[in-house]
Amino acid sequence: MIRNLTKSKVLAEESRNCSSALSQVIGLMFSKKRKDFGLVLIFKKDKIISLHMFFVFYPIDVLFLDSEKRVVEMKENFKPFTAYTSKKRVKYVVELPSKTISETNTSLNDIISF
Repeated sequence: MIRNLTKSKVLAEESRNCSSALSQVIGLMFSKKRKDFGLVLIFKKDKIISLHMFFVFYPIDVLFLDSEKRVVEMKENFKPFTAYTSKKRVKYVVELPSKTISETNTSLNDIISF
């Protein structure tokens, strides 16, 4: 489960953690859209993250978290077959169904748990 502790909201009932380089590269590629599912990418240290949506056929929302799991950047409606590079160094990336950020009122500095 992925929760926004600051707003006391569930962002996704089910989730999968990806800490290996291979699982992070594969991410959501070729997957089917799932309503209540999130993917958590866990990195060994804070860094600038480049994401791609190649072979992901639906838009998603993305939260970029620092080492304290605080939201430092967000990308809403990240569209298929596009790429994005974070502007800040992050340790965690949380990929969620599109519109999760707006529907849960998630904002910068919120604390996320998973």
